[in-house]
Amino acid sequence: MDGSSYRGSSSVDIYLQNYKLGKTLGIGSFGKVKIAEHALTGHKVAIKILNRRKIKNMDMEEKVRREIKILRLFMHPHIIRLYEVIETPTDIYVVMEHVKSGELFDYIVEKGRLQEDEARNFFQQIISGVEYCHRNMVVHRDLKPENLLLDSKWNVKIADFGLSNIMRDGHFLKTSCGSPNYAAPEVISGKLYAGPEVDVWSCGVILYALLCGTLPFDDENIPNLFKKIKGGIYTLPSHLSPGARDLIPRMLVVDPMKRMTIPEIRQHQWFQARLPRYLAVPPPDTMQQAKKIDEEILQEVINMGFDRNQLIESLRNRMQNEATVAYYLLLDNRFRVSNGYLGAEFQETMVRLVSQVYFREEENVSSLYFMYRESY
Repeated sequence: MDGSSYRGSSSVDIYLQNYKLGKTLGIGSFGKVKIAEHALTGHKVAIKILNRRKIKNMDMEEKVRREIKILRLFMHPHIIRLYEVIETPTDIYVVMEHVKSGELFDYIVEKGRLQEDEARNFFQQIISGVEYCHRNMVVHRDLKPENLLLDSKWNVKIADFGLSNIMRDGHFLKTSCGSPNYAAPEVISGKLYAGPEVDVWSCGVILYALLCGTLPFDDENIPNLFKKIKGGIYTLPSHLSPGARDLIPRMLVVDPMKRMTIPEIRQHQWFQARLPRYLAVPPPDTMQQAKKIDEEILQEVINMGFDRNQLIESLRNRMQNEATVAYYLLLDNRFRVSNGYLGAEFQETMVRLVSQVYFREEENVSSLYFMYRESY
């Protein structure tokens, strides 16, 4: 649904007529998040209600639009899903996947250091999602446990793409951003960096936090903290396994040119252990993702009263409307209620899920860059 169709009314009910709004899940500095039920499918979603005036006053317009543009393109089991954006004269309603179990940060605080198998499972999911971002020319730049959400089955969903940037061949980023404890040395030093390697560093810090329950670089005095990060000064606890003791130092290498890459992490023996089948294959980028439409889900949406040909055309052109929102909600939720992330059925169907994003044939990297240009 396009909010512009209803410019004459100020009623939230008209703008959000496809949703039954529920309780408020959280309140932020420029809006709130409410739980809602999608009327056609009955599936739960989270709706971010962002006040345009507050966003503008806080100079957050660019950050918000950047996150929306990135998430609109993405479809990966470990990246938060965005279903639709409804704009009104006063607010922006961002309809997203409802993630029940909070932040990975709180999980670590509550449990302390995790058992190696559980930490590895989280790490494998994070790396798969980050790899998907990089293959689609996006660097997250603010990876930390606070931006890693957990669903009801304790699976990771990467969120908060507000600091993300598009990677361009031959271009180097120089923006110093992200949380200091998780930021790479070249970022806090203000040096030029290409992109993917800063996410690798942050993933190394996250892995350390998962396995140790503490941060490798921590100091209340910011200059001291920066000194430790720039010098790569940290200690590895003795309880870590040989595999983890080998992997972490390869990721926390001060020189970005010598730092481990995502493909190298994938090949590491510690990472490969107990790797679920659906994560064993690197995710395709958006240009590789097939146009195959799930006939069963398609029929379900047609039975709701939508035209078959129009729906197929909308899916292939990645259009946002009532029919495609219903289709993606049904598709995503069918996989969620299967045998769990380690069930054989899920492993097989998830491979299909990541191959079922629909892009126009002419979509290529240059057109993706064009779409982002207005944000920079």
